[in-house]
Amino acid sequence: GVWPGIPLGPRDGFLMTTADLHSIAIGLLCSLAVVVGGALVLTRLRARNLAASILLLTLVPLLAIIAGVVITSQFMFTQELRRTALVWLAVTLVSVPSAVLLGRSIARKSVWERDAIERERSAERSRRELLAWLSHDLRTPIAGVQAMTEALEDGVVSEPEDVRQYAQLIRLETHRLAGMIDDLFEMSQINAGTLMLDVGPVAVDDVVRSAVDAVRPSAEQKGVRVEVDGRPSGTLAVGAAPELMRVLRNLLGNAVRHTPATGAVTVSVGSDAAEVWLRVEDSCGGISEHD
Repeated sequence: GVWPGIPLGPRDGFLMTTADLHSIAIGLLCSLAVVVGGALVLTRLRARNLAASILLLTLVPLLAIIAGVVITSQFMFTQELRRTALVWLAVTLVSVPSAVLLGRSIARKSVWERDAIERERSAERSRRELLAWLSHDLRTPIAGVQAMTEALEDGVVSEPEDVRQYAQLIRLETHRLAGMIDDLFEMSQINAGTLMLDVGPVAVDDVVRSAVDAVRPSAEQKGVRVEVDGRPSGTLAVGAAPELMRVLRNLLGNAVRHTPATGAVTVSVGSDAAEVWLRVEDSCGGISEHD
C-alpha cells in the first residue's frame, strides 16, 4: 500500500510508504530505549565517576543509531549495512578513546577545583574561628591592664609593694598580648607560605627541660605535678627548636589546664634509628565520647 501523498522534496514526487513509516517508528523506539537506558545509567554515574559519564554520553548516541538501524533492517546484513557498520566501527575507535581522555582530564580538573574550593572554605572557617578566639582571649588581658592602670593613675593603689605587684601583673599581661600578636603574625606567614624555619640539630632534652620549666609555675599553682619520664639521653633531632618548644609547651599547658588537682602530667622521650618522638600524658580522663 502507498501512504497517500507525503512529498519529501519540492521537485521529486517521492512518496513515503506505510512500511517506511513502520520502519522509522521501530527504529525510533529502539533508539529511544537505548537512550533511556543510558540516561538511567548516567544518573547513577554522575556523582561517582565523571570520566565514565562522558564515555557513556559518547557511546549512547552511537549505540542508539546502531540499534535503530539493525532492528529496522531485521538483522539482514546487506552489503550497504556492512559498509555502514565499518564506518560506525571507525568512528567508535576514534570517539571512545577521545571521550576517555577528555573525561579523565575534566574529572581531574573538577576534583582539583572541588578540593581547592573546600580548602578555601576550610581556611575561611579557620580564619573566622581565629578572629573569634583572639577577640575573646585579647579582651581579658586588655581589661586587666586597663583596670590596673586606672587604679595606679587614680591613686587607688599607692603602697610601694602593691604598686610593684601591679607593675609585674601589667608586664605579664603585656607579655601575653605580645605572644598572641606573634602567634597571629606567624599564622599569617604560614597561610601565605612565607614562614622560614631555622632547621638544624636540636637537643631534645633541652627542649623538654625548657618547656617543662615554662609550665611548672602554673602547674604548681594548680597542684599538678609535671614529670619527665627517664633520664637525659642526649638525643639529637633535626628540626626547629623554637617551634618544637612551642608545640611541646602548648601540649603541656593544655594538659595542665585540664588535669585536676593532685594529678600528674608526664613527658617522655623515645627514639629509634629513624626518628625521635615526644609523648605527653595526663590524668584528665581523655576526651569525652560526645566530643
